[in-house]
Amino acid sequence: MTRQQPPVGTTEGVSYRVVLPGVLHKYTGGEIELDMDADNVLQLFKSLGERFPNLAPHLVDGYAVAIDGVMYQDALFQRIPDGSEVHLIPKIAGG
Repeated sequence: MTRQQPPVGTTEGVSYRVVLPGVLHKYTGGEIELDMDADNVLQLFKSLGERFPNLAPHLVDGYAVAIDGVMYQDALFQRIPDGSEVHLIPKIAGG
């Protein structure tokens, strides 16, 4: 029996829960919480976009990220620790 390798860019054994805001549910077939295993936010967005292609255009520029309650505005390379809870939060623009 051969051992399956983890996807490129992920850390084997790292997993966490992603909670999506209501506005994104239409792109995920109604899924609101997902178990994911990408190493950082950029890889998370890429994995989400591969899983839900209609979601991809909305992620990078439109959402801040909270990891275990800590907000990150520009978090693309922020590592996501094992067991974390990640929330995508719509960015608010104003002037």
